Formats: sequence, structure tokens, C-alpha cells
Amino acid sequence: MRFVVAMTGASGAVYGKRLLEKLPGEKILVMSDVAKSMIPTELECGPEGLAELADAVYDDGDLFAPISSGSYRFDAMIVVPCSASSLGKIANGLADTLITRAAAVAMKESRKLVLVIRETPKSAVILENELKLARNGVCILDANPGYYHNPRTLDDVIDFVVGRCMDQLGLEHDLYKRWG
Repeated sequence: MRFVVAMTGASGAVYGKRLLEKLPGEKILVMSDVAKSMIPTELECGPEGLAELADAVYDDGDLFAPISSGSYRFDAMIVVPCSASSLGKIANGLADTLITRAAAVAMKESRKLVLVIRETPKSAVILENELKLARNGVCILDANPGYYHNPRTLDDVIDFVVGRCMDQLGLEHDLYKRWG
């Protein structure tokens, strides 16, 4: 399987890092410029450390990267974390970066697209953008952990959200204890 993992400038780089660690198969990473600036404030590894977890890394300004074309096959794209700005661009068809172009490709090619939104509270504009995308088959997955599995550590909380991402991709995992 081939996955595109995109990281935008919202807080929550830890989710993207953990997903890169857990995803099977080929992983293609794109980080926005704001994400690259934000990551060092949240992760010790920095953008370079995240790049080591991927099989290929493309610059967000590289609109000639393979993932910008519908003829290049990938199974799913996960934007984690997904900022409100990226959400808005994707919802309104603004494909001016590699991340937003690859998301447009995922939608037009009917591939799985998961947006892990890291924004709270939400304005009506954000909610409308989420609704527009959900109506078009995009999975809107807020970075909201469950607590029924009795998390004991921050890693347990992170694993719950990453596990829910993997659930949306149809991937088996043991990141959290399921309900019941």
C-alpha cells in the first residue's frame, strides 16, 4: 500500500509522527512551510527526523511531484494535523500547494482522504468547510481522543487518535482497546 501523509501548520505534529511510525507500506511525506516551522516546537526530532520515517519526501511547493497527478497511484492521503487554512483551501478547490493539489487528486480519483482537524473551538466557516468535504466523501476526523480505554499516558491518548485514522484506512492495529 502507498500512503501520502501531509502535515500542515496546526498543532499536533505528534499525531503525524506516530502515524508515520505505524503505517505499513510506502509512506510519502509532505510538510507545509508552517508545519516545518511548528514541528521543532512540538517534537525533538524536527522535520529532518520525520523525513527519516518516510520513503519519499516532497516539498509543498513542488507541484510537479508525482502525487500531484491522478495517474500516480496512491491508496489514501491523510492530512495530520490539518489546519483550518488547509481545510478551507481543500474544501474550496484551491490546489495551490502540493498538499492541497494531492488532496484534490485524492477526491477526484475517489481515493480515501482523511483530514485530522486540530482546531478548537470551530467557527461556522470551519464547520461549513468540514460539512462540504464530508458530503463529498472526505473523512473529517477531529483529533479528539476517547477515554473509555482508560489511557494512562500521553502516548495512549495519541495512539487512540492515530488508531482511529488507521481504522478509516481499513488497517489492523493494536493501538487502543476497542469498546466492548
